[in-house]
Amino acid sequence: MRFALPSFSSATARQPVGTLAQRSKMMEYDQPLAWVVVLLMLFGMVMVYSASISLPDSPKYANYKNSHFLMRQATFIGVALFAALLAFRVRIETWQRLAPYLFVATMVLLVLVLVPGIGKGVNGARRWLSFKVFNLQPSEMMKLFVVLYAADYTVRKQQFMHKLTKGFLPMAAAIGFVGLLLLLEPDLGAFGVIVCIAMGILFLGGINGIWFGGIGVTLVGMFSMVILLSPWRRERIFAYLNPWQEENALGKAYQLSHSLIAFGRGELFGVGLGGSVEKLHYLPEAHTDFLLAVIGEELGFAGVLVVVVMFYWIIKRAFEIGRQAIAMDLTFAGLAAKGIGIWIGVQAFINMGVNLGLLPTKGLTLPLMSYGGSGVMINCVGLAILLRIDYENRVLMRGGRV
Repeated sequence: MRFALPSFSSATARQPVGTLAQRSKMMEYDQPLAWVVVLLMLFGMVMVYSASISLPDSPKYANYKNSHFLMRQATFIGVALFAALLAFRVRIETWQRLAPYLFVATMVLLVLVLVPGIGKGVNGARRWLSFKVFNLQPSEMMKLFVVLYAADYTVRKQQFMHKLTKGFLPMAAAIGFVGLLLLLEPDLGAFGVIVCIAMGILFLGGINGIWFGGIGVTLVGMFSMVILLSPWRRERIFAYLNPWQEENALGKAYQLSHSLIAFGRGELFGVGLGGSVEKLHYLPEAHTDFLLAVIGEELGFAGVLVVVVMFYWIIKRAFEIGRQAIAMDLTFAGLAAKGIGIWIGVQAFINMGVNLGLLPTKGLTLPLMSYGGSGVMINCVGLAILLRIDYENRVLMRGGRV
């Protein structure tokens, strides 16, 4: 579905001189948003270095230098920023046209991950495609492309959104197939994020409220059944409910208990940058899934609050940019912007909730901050698309053409 861009030529001619001058001073893109994103990545890089500096003392990383993860994360950020610059130059109309193809291509990559000899397994999970220099995680790509696909689908099927067979079921089938592939990896956390993204965009796009409520209840039931039928997931839930029981603290809740100890040691202003004790081989995956715990221990409540506020700013701006685009009848751009906000918000909330013991332990990284190439690059590309939407909004408000 194509949208005719409104013409501002005659309206601009009638505008007072002061209004035109004010528009001419309007920034071309959201500089505060861009700076918040960059600062989060740089802050994350510093904390990744702090959390990983002692890893070479263990046999698993004995051949690594103390700066190994710092240098790789700096490289990832450099590549991510370059990819973001390229993504920013692509028009939103082009992203809409490519959305279905990108979604299908990523689905093919999710299938390849499960093929023996092609997919790479780590700690019992098969989630990566190895390209020697780096490992690609298709589930991270799917988080972005499901945003674009769901937004495009909602626009194309707008007249059918109140119907079950023509409106919801085709989208549900596509997401269900993606979910099946992710559960085979297994990666329940990524599946949960993707479901939240798709459901959120469909809700914003005007899906029938009764169907939405019914589907929501069904999904809760499905996730509950997946947990109940999986002994190790069930044990993890029980351990989360009582992490301080001796057998849990030394077993399934080992990460959670040490994460809580880290936050407790940090108190208000932390023990100082680099002073964490829990990162000294007590807290597993401190530089990835549990980076926030290291921040809490070294920089205290103040450091964690800064991270929360910065993520809040990103999500707030995403919804404001989306609302502005929809007000100008750019429905795909508006839904995509809000979808990016949902994606970053849900994943950050789950990671923070896991670190703080509010949610069961799940292998999800903190967006933009945790160590990892695929995650940082896809986060940057998604936020570059958000900045592009804002840029096109500003061009149209000036009376120009994209």
